[in-house]
Amino acid sequence: MHTTTPVIPPAASSEDTATTQTVLDFDDNKLASILFGQYGQNLALIERRLGVVADQRGNHVTISGSRGGCEQARRVLESLYEHVKRSKELLSGDVEGAIRQALAQGSLFDYDPAVAPPSFEEINLRKRPVRARTAAQDAYMRAFKHHNLVFGTGPAGTGKTWLAVAYAVQLYERKEVDRIVLSRPAVEAGERLGFLPGDMREKVDPYLRPIYDALFDLMDARIVERALQAGEIEIAPLAFMRGRTLSNAAIILDEAQNTTSMQMKMFLTRLGENSHMIVTGDPSQVDLPSGQTSGLAEAVRILDGVEGIGHVAFSAQDVIRHELVARIVDAYDRAALPNVRNQGTPKG
Repeated sequence: MHTTTPVIPPAASSEDTATTQTVLDFDDNKLASILFGQYGQNLALIERRLGVVADQRGNHVTISGSRGGCEQARRVLESLYEHVKRSKELLSGDVEGAIRQALAQGSLFDYDPAVAPPSFEEINLRKRPVRARTAAQDAYMRAFKHHNLVFGTGPAGTGKTWLAVAYAVQLYERKEVDRIVLSRPAVEAGERLGFLPGDMREKVDPYLRPIYDALFDLMDARIVERALQAGEIEIAPLAFMRGRTLSNAAIILDEAQNTTSMQMKMFLTRLGENSHMIVTGDPSQVDLPSGQTSGLAEAVRILDGVEGIGHVAFSAQDVIRHELVARIVDAYDRAALPNVRNQGTPKG
């Protein structure tokens, strides 16, 4: 890949407002096609987010805009090209993550994606590498390494559960733990599952489907099925955790905002020797009966500052599913503010 030196027209007087051009030449047409995206959708996203114009001709791209914007776009495209070389694929979330990383780094004109160490954490799995795409995800993944119990709270689409499962899979693949235990409260059914048809797995599967999706996305399907049959991966409702001590395990509690205070205390005290526990949830999406305290909110408050426990709070800015999802979450958050203010205003 070849990059031309940016040229600033003589008439420009300010580095911030000067218009410049950077030309990128990618040496593999097939990889360049993956990089640009179908109908150039990845380039279009970069244009919108960084305020530049990207003109593509074959495997060449000419970026026009401010010096800082062109430099950020160059770094994004070069880092993504290195990613495509390794994985032969590129997801929209990868593009969004690279853009956010470039924005966070500012203008680093000596950046070289081929030799510079990644500033965001990465989890290396047999099936695929998993890399943090936002600063909050980076902090979350670093917390996994330094704490035996980590809380991840925030809106949907921020990668809380997916990254937690990725870390659990890494521990399992490296044989640092003997098993993975994944749980959710089946609050929609009141955890009274007897009336549902089928055996126990068929009864609880609808409530645990997101965890299955994450597992099959991060591990080979045959390995997942074999581990499930051998009991090395266990997926069960929260009620099934009672009375157990989980040692040598990676333990995840998802949708924890729907636990009661007693359920949360019960779950947290299942932690055994050489185990890692991750608790995730969205405090704004509590489905408990009105007036009942969420065990997640209470646990985060009570355990704040306790040694060995980490907490990372995600926001709408960390949503990576789709740029429109982030805007939807942000709009709902803004709409909720007047209600919060009204609730906090004394009457009379």
